[in-house]
Amino acid sequence: MQTSDLKHLRVAIVGAGYAGAAAAKALSLLGADVNVYEQANQIREVGAGIGLRPSTMDRFRQWGIFDAIAKVSSPSDYFEILTATGDPIMKEAWPEIDNFGATTHLIHRGDFIDALVGVLPEGMVHLGHRLETVEDRGDRSVLTFADATTVEADLVVGADGIKSVVRRQLFSDKGPVFSGEHAYRVVISADSAHGMCVDDNLRMYIGHGTKVYFLPLRHRNQVSFDITALCPDSTWAPRVTKDDLLATVKGFDERIVNITRDLDMDAVNVRAVYDIDPVDTWHSDSVVLVGDAAHSMLHHQGQGANSAILDAGALADSLAQAGSVKEALARYQETRKPVTDDLQRISRQGWSEDEVNDVFPGQKPASQQPQA
Repeated sequence: MQTSDLKHLRVAIVGAGYAGAAAAKALSLLGADVNVYEQANQIREVGAGIGLRPSTMDRFRQWGIFDAIAKVSSPSDYFEILTATGDPIMKEAWPEIDNFGATTHLIHRGDFIDALVGVLPEGMVHLGHRLETVEDRGDRSVLTFADATTVEADLVVGADGIKSVVRRQLFSDKGPVFSGEHAYRVVISADSAHGMCVDDNLRMYIGHGTKVYFLPLRHRNQVSFDITALCPDSTWAPRVTKDDLLATVKGFDERIVNITRDLDMDAVNVRAVYDIDPVDTWHSDSVVLVGDAAHSMLHHQGQGANSAILDAGALADSLAQAGSVKEALARYQETRKPVTDDLQRISRQGWSEDEVNDVFPGQKPASQQPQA
């Protein structure tokens, strides 16, 4: 699109998480008139650490915000997968390092969203706006919020997560899909890691229907400690006890058991793990989905936040290169959907049949289930 057209483009982004904040940054750099509408009264990320891949860090470099992210993260050279007792299974350098001249950076989710929102112009993000309806009028759309205010935009970006109102109203009424897993996430002091925090590299221990992710945040002198365990309880925010957590790491390296035993349960974020089935169409002529709203996926590949950032970059590229919004949205979907469809599929291939059968007798792993 012409620079003059982009400067007159009114963009309304629904959601100020990773996808929404990244899209706001990328589209504002094009010169578009961007506003972000977030239902919460404050932007806050709970949970643990994540890894930002080289391609993601390269986008930040293009947007001029690499240093803002780098100063609240730790560079990591490789990742390891080990058995429950610490025997090596594989050790590899992070993919893409040679392609982008950067490495993966490990970061706390809260620091990440703070850094992303912190590089947006003041007044761009509007809190306390819970979306009720989105009306697609072809060349423009109208948003109506819970307080009855309305916003008209030439382009609406649905970045409102796994429970996306934009997706449900315009593109797919299918709900989230339970994975058969729980995730228990907490950030602890590196001094409480029983000697396991030795460098800046991610390690995953796997066995007995459980995966333990050990992600150092040494710039904080902390560790992100994540237990993902098979469990039939689909309650969105289940209640668990210390004994429940200890049962999931039975037979693991004694240091992991000791870390679990020492946890403050009030600090542990507990949730059932969900994703969504692939959505056939991500866009109309004036509405588009990004991030989890388009392709929420399980966390086993560590690609949720990275995919959201790459979506934002691809959307901005498409708008800059195409002749119209309609053409740009089609180009964006053509670029990103095949990639995220594969990541959703691969992320579901998390467990062996024997491990699943221990918890769900007679049921096949997700990778062997018919896909919707």
